[in-house]
Amino acid sequence: QERLLESGGGSVQAGGSLRLSCTASAYYVCLAWFRQAPGREREGVATANKLGTTRYGDSVKGRFTISMDHAKKTLYLQMDYLRPEDTAVYYCAVPTFESSCKTTDGLVPQSIAIWGQGTQVTVSS
Repeated sequence: QERLLESGGGSVQAGGSLRLSCTASAYYVCLAWFRQAPGREREGVATANKLGTTRYGDSVKGRFTISMDHAKKTLYLQMDYLRPEDTAVYYCAVPTFESSCKTTDGLVPQSIAIWGQGTQVTVSS
């Protein structure tokens, strides 16, 4: 069974940093981070592929950095300069098509084939 396991969530004050990790049960070429705040739709945060191509949602550009260690089957999300509006459950995800990571297609929830269970990130003001 294909699985994604997120870790690294927690509580932090505004301006602080957190690093999320996602360990997969299989090797994937393209992986993504999404987030969902209460009462809001799920939002694409960032995607990365094995070749190092990355894409970011507009709300996190310049503050978040996605990276992948393909050999370790692990995806990371370094989150700096966190804001209260970053508070959400963060999900690791596998797009249906590997090509999704070459464009912004991978930031659309409908492009996702596999979801992790999520990790909570809370940013206080």
